[in-house]
Amino acid sequence: QVQLVQSGGGLVQPGRSLRLSCAGSGISLDYYAIGWFRQAPGKEREGVSCIGGIGSSPYYADSVKGRFTVSRDKTRNTVYLQMDNLKPEDTAVYYCVTVACGVGGPGLINGGYWGQGTQVTVPS
Repeated sequence: QVQLVQSGGGLVQPGRSLRLSCAGSGISLDYYAIGWFRQAPGKEREGVSCIGGIGSSPYYADSVKGRFTVSRDKTRNTVYLQMDNLKPEDTAVYYCVTVACGVGGPGLINGGYWGQGTQVTVPS
C-alpha cells in the first residue's frame, strides 16, 4: 500500500520555524517529484514548493521564497519543507503530493499520491 505520511505541523508564533516531513511508505520518493500545497479556509489551494530529481532546481512560490526550503533525505525516503520566519498568512493545511515540478511550480498528475495533510497555525 502506497502512502505519503506527513508529520511536523502545529501551532507556532510568528517569526518561528517548523519543519514538515513527508515520508514514503510502499513508494520510493527518489522516483517522484514532490510538491507541497497548502489550503487555507476560504482561499484557493496554493502550490508553494516542489522538488524534482537530482540536479534540478526547486520551485518556491513568491509568497514563501526566501523563507521556505524543500529538501530530500534519500536515506529516510523523506522530503522536508523547512519553514522559517513564519507569518500568520502561512496558516493552512499543508499537503505533500507526487507532482510534475517545473518552472511554473507543482502540477497535479493523474494518479498522484497525497499525504494526509497537516495543520500549520501561526496566530496573528
